[in-house]
Amino acid sequence: MAPRKLAAGNWKMNGDLAALAEIETLAKNHAGAGCDILICPPAVLIHPAQAVAGGVVAIGGQDCHAKSAGAHTGDIAATQLRDAGATHVILGHSERRADHGETDADVNAKAQAAHAAGLIAVICVGETEAQRDAGETLNVIATQLAGSIPAGATAANTVIAYEPVWAIGTGRTPTNDQIAEVHALMRQKLEGAIADAAGTRLLYGGSVKPSNAAEIFAIADVDGALVGGASLKASDFGAIITALDAA
Repeated sequence: MAPRKLAAGNWKMNGDLAALAEIETLAKNHAGAGCDILICPPAVLIHPAQAVAGGVVAIGGQDCHAKSAGAHTGDIAATQLRDAGATHVILGHSERRADHGETDADVNAKAQAAHAAGLIAVICVGETEAQRDAGETLNVIATQLAGSIPAGATAANTVIAYEPVWAIGTGRTPTNDQIAEVHALMRQKLEGAIADAAGTRLLYGGSVKPSNAAEIFAIADVDGALVGGASLKASDFGAIITALDAA
């Protein structure tokens, strides 16, 4: 059976209490959506966001520590995200890998912690522009998948998001054939790595917006999107949700 579609929004370091009105609007406008909806706001907004999500919009974190507690100033445990009302957590985003030096092993350890806390891990993979130009994309993606997905991962507790680094926030997107090639590879590589690989949701991320969403969602093995800037406004993200519903 095909995976249930997922529209996920990553607010990154944006938003405040007033911005929660956007989540409330999403919940009101898409209560009957045929896909799952997820917003990952900054950690300080998780609890109040959950309160206005109305059971329609799931709320997630943007990162977690591999440890459940300890002397880790500024970090957040997966159990704390769960306690605040989160159901998901984004792990291994390219901005974390680049800005904080996170390795595949780090992402793997964090995913284990997320699973232990009862969170769904949204594990991100993606190549840089230099790697794409050098023809290394498929090898990079395969290596990141092998190193980042922990033992015990299942279709129920793990989502994979392909985000080509060079397409994030640039307005550029890969061709449909390039997206299809990577998603086909990911589906293949998940065999043996994730229980029910065929049912695991594979998201595309990288400059997804209302104007290109329908075209992207028509590509084989694209089960939704991880959206950045276009998820900050209910009108933009709502149009992407509608496109996913129609796919």
